[in-house]
Amino acid sequence: MFDKQQRKLKRSARLISVLSKYGFKNMIARMGKKTEENTLSSEEIISKGTVHERIRMVLEELGPTFVKLGQTFSNREDLLPAELILELQKLQDRVEVVDMNVNEMLENEFDISVEEHFLEVVAKPLATASIAQVYSATLITGEAVILKIKKPDILTVIEDDLLLIKDFVKLISTYSELGSKLNLKQAIATFEKSLLEEVSLVNERNNIRQFALNFKNNKETYVPIVYDEFSNNNVLCMAFIDGIKVTDKAELLNNNIDPITISEVGLRLFVSQILDYGFFHADPHAGNILVKKDGRVVFIDFGAVGKIQPNDKEILEGLIVAFVAKNSHKIVRSLKKMAVSYEIPDERRFQNDVEEVLNFVHSTSLKDIDPQMIINKMKDVLKDNQLYMPDYFYLLFKGIGLIEGVGRSINPDLDIVKSLHPYTKKILTKKISPKKLFKNGMDKMLTFTDSVDEIPKELRSVLQKLDDNKFTISSEIKNIEKTNQLIKSSIINLILAMVLGANMIATSIVFVSESGPRIGEMSVIAVLGFVFSVLMVIILLLRITRK
Repeated sequence: MFDKQQRKLKRSARLISVLSKYGFKNMIARMGKKTEENTLSSEEIISKGTVHERIRMVLEELGPTFVKLGQTFSNREDLLPAELILELQKLQDRVEVVDMNVNEMLENEFDISVEEHFLEVVAKPLATASIAQVYSATLITGEAVILKIKKPDILTVIEDDLLLIKDFVKLISTYSELGSKLNLKQAIATFEKSLLEEVSLVNERNNIRQFALNFKNNKETYVPIVYDEFSNNNVLCMAFIDGIKVTDKAELLNNNIDPITISEVGLRLFVSQILDYGFFHADPHAGNILVKKDGRVVFIDFGAVGKIQPNDKEILEGLIVAFVAKNSHKIVRSLKKMAVSYEIPDERRFQNDVEEVLNFVHSTSLKDIDPQMIINKMKDVLKDNQLYMPDYFYLLFKGIGLIEGVGRSINPDLDIVKSLHPYTKKILTKKISPKKLFKNGMDKMLTFTDSVDEIPKELRSVLQKLDDNKFTISSEIKNIEKTNQLIKSSIINLILAMVLGANMIATSIVFVSESGPRIGEMSVIAVLGFVFSVLMVIILLLRITRK
């Protein structure tokens, strides 16, 4: 408890010191915090530059967790002003190499003798990042591996930083006009969850396994092998990838690998991650993509991934089909379904904004289309119309921008729209498949059944009020003949809908059973039932639209 209080005092002192240094003393004064004059005089007070530039400098000085925070929010135009977004995009990690005794750590973590399991462990790190350092090694069996080792006490540092970030956000929300208008609490909670997942090497190992499972039959990619016996939450042992950096066009050509093919494969794999599995690499920049000598594309660093729930993936599929089909009404509906919340000031303006984006896309030649420009336009539409999208949506924007940038660096004519066409056909085929129709029919019938279950309860309530002489009706009926006709028509429509529902249930049961006459694998009765259902739907639609 005492240690935690000490850490909190240090965090507060650190925050005050850095804010003071960069000219935010007024904000500190509003907090009611007192600062020692000698503390402030020991630091150069930097008040030059815009407020947004100084915010960037504050984040850089506060350390890697704050830099990651800024980088995370650098694509959230829906929350932050454009000037601040530009500054956050300039953020760079200031990473220091930490001296680590790798052999001693391996022995402590796995209770082994390094000499019995490794031929060599190179003491100098191959690479270093804010969370971990990477070392090369060779197993006793001869396989070349890399060891990703978490920096000592990094979790404590991150937890301390997260508490400081929460204090910082509270400060902004309380004393800044900008902060008071933003709902940052949810965004910070998501950032915290994502960062803690990224710092967990067990989580990264599980992500690698999931990718390997998803693409086990795909010959265009390779997923690194994980050695479980030398992996835990602090160490991750993986096969060494002898690969070429994806943007090294000259080296690709030297190995008889076509850069154009690689650009198309990389884009195709990323789209597959999203639309086939709803589980995608959240940071596919050039440093995280390698190409093996046999031409297979390799994604590395699986600490950060995006996950899309099945219902959201279905909405996303509908959005893509609508986009390709230039259906602005469907795009508007899909965006509303996908949004966490929305407060659209003007529905007509929202529709017009979406149509403007569509017109821009379809009036531009494919080779001149800049996906990043389209993404920015869509972000503007969401921001201007106050739609607040789920976090994976912004990860998608970021990932598509990164992978497209990587692809165009080796293939300027890369066509991202073209890569979506096979998926639109696949999505449409899936939507009209008997299995999908059966599932949708059963879902609707379950919803209908739930609604019917509520009718007796509501009816009992009405009867109780009648019995207690508390039931009153207040109404004014005009055009009584038209009203009677409307009631009669509605009853007939209700009866037809009930017949349709019963027929769908019966057809579904027959469809999954193996009884009755069949043509190939299809039940004759099920086909007739399906045709009857279609006719009933047409009749109902004609009756409704005619009215």
